[in-house]
Amino acid sequence: MEWLSGGLVLVLLAGVTMQLPSKTLPWGYHPGHTKERHSQYMRILVTGGAGFIGSHIVDHCIAAGHEVAVVYNLWEEGGGKKENLNPQARFFRADITDEATLQALFDEIRPEVVSHQAAQHSVAISTKNPRLDATVNVLGLLNVLSNCMRVGTRKLIFASSGATYGTPAWLPVDEEVPQQPESPYGITKMIAEHYLRYWQAAHGLAYTALRYGNVYGPRQDPNGEAGVIAIFAKRFLNQEPVRIDWDGEQKKDYVYVEDVARANLLALEQGENEICCIGTGRAASVNELYQALATITGYHPEIVRAPKRPGDIYLTYFDCRKAEQILGWKPEVSLEEGIEKTVAFFRK
Repeated sequence: MEWLSGGLVLVLLAGVTMQLPSKTLPWGYHPGHTKERHSQYMRILVTGGAGFIGSHIVDHCIAAGHEVAVVYNLWEEGGGKKENLNPQARFFRADITDEATLQALFDEIRPEVVSHQAAQHSVAISTKNPRLDATVNVLGLLNVLSNCMRVGTRKLIFASSGATYGTPAWLPVDEEVPQQPESPYGITKMIAEHYLRYWQAAHGLAYTALRYGNVYGPRQDPNGEAGVIAIFAKRFLNQEPVRIDWDGEQKKDYVYVEDVARANLLALEQGENEICCIGTGRAASVNELYQALATITGYHPEIVRAPKRPGDIYLTYFDCRKAEQILGWKPEVSLEEGIEKTVAFFRK
């Protein structure tokens, strides 16, 4: 068990048993904050908080002065790393599918808000191992929800996905587009939203679900199955060939991770029992990403062509007006700026 000094931060992923430390700092410590201070300090549990998106959310919560706890299992396929942890965070290595461990954590932390980012996040892995996908994304969520109800947690913020739509019935995609997922990952994220509605109606647990576009940026795993910008950035910098599936003209809505973290921060106090799309409203093709990275790095790597991946969608982008109305959120980082920041991170 490791203790990282500062406020309490708890991050959860999947796969290891946790032992609670014999001594803990009392809640009430407020780390340094930024201009984005919130009206009320909260005790927050961030599951998946050493991962790509979760670690940025932890940073924003701590900067806003909140007390945060982080649980993560450091599953190698998840892409999370100890290096991602905020130094003012308290880290527990644990698995959200472990019922006894999770119960002990909730008894210790008793969070007012849970930011549930822990997930099996890869469409490709979900098609190869749908049982694993369902275990983490559905049964893991049920463990979290049950403990929220048991200790009196007020709200859960949930990382949903644009993958719940499948091939959209119309564009741009908004919250009213029918959900017709085309991958096990999309199916489990859609099922999770139904459980959120049920828990709110049956037990009074408030929620905000954020349907993310294709999130990218610093700390994304460049060696995994998901995250084309991170994968490309690393390979461009290493002057290695890149693989482009399908014809490369498939277009997605790429949203920068800091913008996503800011949406989660705003959802702490707004968006009760609402679902919002989080994207940019712009569709960019894989071929466009290749050209942007070539311009930034000055290198044009060899392209290895590959067929369409199971579950991949050809065209999607979001209408995020509801997030602006409900949360006061809009994306601030352009695709070009975000790619430059991502390349700069991988140059280090």
